[in-house]
Amino acid sequence: MSQAGPTGGGKKAPTALNAAIRTTRPAFVTAIVFSFFINLLGLTGSLYMMQVYDRVLSSRNLTTLVVLTILIAILYLVSASLESLRTRLLVRAGVRFDEEVNADAFNAVQRASLRQPGPGHVQALRDVDSIREFFTGQGLITFCDVPWVPIYIIAATLLHPWYGVLAIFTALISAALAFANDRATRPVLDQATKANITAQNQALTTFRNAEVLQAMGMVGRLREKWVKHHYDALGHQAQASDRAGGLMAGIKFNRAFMQSLILGVGAYLAIKREISPGMMIAASIIVGRCVQPIEMAISNWKSLVNMRSAYERVQALLRALPAPGARMRLPDPRGDIAVENLIVRVPTRDMPVLKGVSFAIPAGTVLGVIGPSAAGKSSLARALVGVWPAAAGCVRLDGSDLTHWDPEQLGRFLGYLPQDVELFSGTIAENIARFGDLDEAGIVSAAQLAGVHEMIQRLPEGYNTQIGEGGQALSGGQRQRIGLARALYGLPPILVLDEPNASLDAAGEQALMAAIRQLKTAGRTVILISHKTNSLGLCDAILVLADGGVQAFGPRDEVLAKVLGPRIVGAPGAGQALGSAAQPGIAVAAAPG
Repeated sequence: MSQAGPTGGGKKAPTALNAAIRTTRPAFVTAIVFSFFINLLGLTGSLYMMQVYDRVLSSRNLTTLVVLTILIAILYLVSASLESLRTRLLVRAGVRFDEEVNADAFNAVQRASLRQPGPGHVQALRDVDSIREFFTGQGLITFCDVPWVPIYIIAATLLHPWYGVLAIFTALISAALAFANDRATRPVLDQATKANITAQNQALTTFRNAEVLQAMGMVGRLREKWVKHHYDALGHQAQASDRAGGLMAGIKFNRAFMQSLILGVGAYLAIKREISPGMMIAASIIVGRCVQPIEMAISNWKSLVNMRSAYERVQALLRALPAPGARMRLPDPRGDIAVENLIVRVPTRDMPVLKGVSFAIPAGTVLGVIGPSAAGKSSLARALVGVWPAAAGCVRLDGSDLTHWDPEQLGRFLGYLPQDVELFSGTIAENIARFGDLDEAGIVSAAQLAGVHEMIQRLPEGYNTQIGEGGQALSGGQRQRIGLARALYGLPPILVLDEPNASLDAAGEQALMAAIRQLKTAGRTVILISHKTNSLGLCDAILVLADGGVQAFGPRDEVLAKVLGPRIVGAPGAGQALGSAAQPGIAVAAAPG
């Protein structure tokens, strides 16, 4: 398995997968050494049989039989102990392998999901499991035995040269069949694997939207799409099986015929008095042991091919999305934000959604971001919290480029509420605490600030309520308010709230306004993105986006006066809906006060 290859004239950079294999290599080498002694002890049965036929039966000496039986029992016990140790060693090596690579693989999947959203990247985690299972299971053990086939060939040759020739001939035929099987089936199996992954990912995406499928009669049409990929995978698998069928028949014929041929040759040599009857029986067993590891390797060939494909996929992901280098810990951010000529592209498109956006706000500012649909408001939110990288320009927190911050450090000082709130399987308390240490006082404080404490208390198990995968046990409004509590947890100095009142009722909106007032009093920097205008009265500044660019930015009243006109700004009830007063599609107005 190559760990390096050409890339710009040099070697490919090593990945966590290379490091994991390098760390566990001593265990694999030890397993191969154990395999040598296990295969050497595999001669025990044939030697015992030869001694029984040639010595015990001819001499009728029961003492010899007892001694031989005790000796073989000891040797079998040693062989079994070595096999047990080899298995235990590989299992522990597999655990160590997983410890070395799982975090990097998980982080690479996270980075891939940000750059190109979709469920397919999770396959890399299953691929890591496939690699580990191969190295710790029967697959590697089988291939550890193959290099020691020469032991049996030498033993067969010592009995008689003809047996050595037969053993070599049989091993070569089996190896040739295995090679032909790989050449014939590997490309088709690779295609089957890709089609199967596509089908699984489509099914996963489809059933996430089961309600829409049922309500709008889309089940049949999406099932047909899944069936197409599913049958595509089945077709490739059937094609591979058809190609392998003839080769497997040849393997079975080779094994059966060689067993009979060995006995026939043994009988001929015994008649000629070139070997004893015991040697004939022993030779049959030994030559059979020559073929057994190769046949086992053939039967496990598919697992080797699958492991190799999984290895290549994981390597490609880790190399395409390497872990960022270590960053120096910066002072905890206060909340000053400066955006400089920011250009951002959607991960799946080349067209920029933000085009040279620039603005700056000091710590403690409440900034309202408004604009028509597709103006780039949510894209700005993602850029501010580091979800989408800047194609050009930068976002600075307290003067430092966002890319200079360690994400784990910075995440504790950011509160983010996206439009589509995603909660995770676990308790409400765990979700609010971001699955960190459960600071009970902090959890309750965040829930109270978000106005969700009483609602949580009415649930059967309160904060210990299991919300299910994706928060399925909760309504949309409940999920949004718990997501808000999660963003508020620990009162981070910077909060980015994208449409926080989209699913809230009147009571929820009042709680949100109260929370923003408290954040403002506490000196937190709040970026508030909203189509609803009744929250703009709490803002210190307004940023108006249109077509990915800045249309206006400045103090609240000044910007709203430019956009809406001085007579409309501050008029009673203006916060209800004044979209057509200025720029088409922009609904902005200030709530009183």
